[in-house]
Amino acid sequence: TIPCLLSPWSEWSDCSVTCGKGMRTRQRVLKSAAELGDCNEELEQAEKCMLPECPIDCELTEWSQWSECNTSCGKGHMIRTRMIKIEPQFGGIACPETVQRTKCRVRKCLRGPGMEKRRWKEAR
Repeated sequence: TIPCLLSPWSEWSDCSVTCGKGMRTRQRVLKSAAELGDCNEELEQAEKCMLPECPIDCELTEWSQWSECNTSCGKGHMIRTRMIKIEPQFGGIACPETVQRTKCRVRKCLRGPGMEKRRWKEAR
C-alpha cells in the first residue's frame, strides 16, 4: 500500500492574543490520498502560547460625598475621597488622585474688640 502524501507542516501562526495566554496553529495539506484505505493523519495542530502579561489599569470607586466644611465660620475646606479597587500592574495606567480638596466659607466669624464689649454687656 502507498500511504497518503502530506505537505510539510507550515510555520506556527502568531499567538492568537497580543498579551497573556492564547493559542497558535500550524497546518499541512493532503497532497494525494492513500491507494488503499483512508488517510488518518492530522492536518492541523494547535498549542498554547504565552506572551507577557496584559497591562491592568488602575480601577477606582466612585467619589464619596463632599465632607462638611472643617470650620464653623470663616474660610475652610471640604474633602472627598475614592478608593483603589484594582492596583495597576504590568505597565497599566497609574491611579489618578484619590483625594480632592475644595475651599468653603460658612459665614463670617464675629470677632474683634466690638465683640468682646458685646459679650461683656450680655454677661451683665
